[in-house]
Amino acid sequence: MDKPCSPACVRNQDVILDVLRVHFADRRHVLEIGSGTGQHAVHFAAALPHLVWQTSDVPAHHAGIGLWLAEAGLPNTPPPLAFDINGAPPQGPFDAVFTANTLHIMSWFEVQRLFALLHGLMAPHALLTVYGPFNYGGKFTSASNAAFDASLRAEQPHRGIRDFEKVEALARAAGLVLREDRAMPANNRCITWRRAS
Repeated sequence: MDKPCSPACVRNQDVILDVLRVHFADRRHVLEIGSGTGQHAVHFAAALPHLVWQTSDVPAHHAGIGLWLAEAGLPNTPPPLAFDINGAPPQGPFDAVFTANTLHIMSWFEVQRLFALLHGLMAPHALLTVYGPFNYGGKFTSASNAAFDASLRAEQPHRGIRDFEKVEALARAAGLVLREDRAMPANNRCITWRRAS
């Protein structure tokens, strides 16, 4: 089996790392939700060796993630955990949670469930960082995002770029306080929340 490879991961990993260097500098144990290929995990874990970077995804992706982890041979990347958003979550707490390009793949119900599960996943004062495209004021931020949203919904009607305001409301309901909303290349955002005590 060849290692899975996402060109998007290659393009965005360094700009995301710039954000994580700031916000995760004092973190120790990160849960990545929806690790996909595993590329982000090995890139971030290599650059941030003070972190234990815990991958998670549905079991179908574990073989590919395992290939990346095995090749990198890093001491801070344990085997992936099984996590289907509609099933039982991993056992926490973690002092940081990271997810990239997942909210627009999930249904809105699953996005709601994700934020509802955070209470059990996040320690007090833990951080949540989410990377991906967002709408603001109910509007797309670019023509390319509008086209991307249309392609997502053509594949699966439940998919689509999420409104920041609706996600922020879920975060507040989960006891999270917005820490930073940073503009990223290609009309993406990197948004970080902190859990209150």
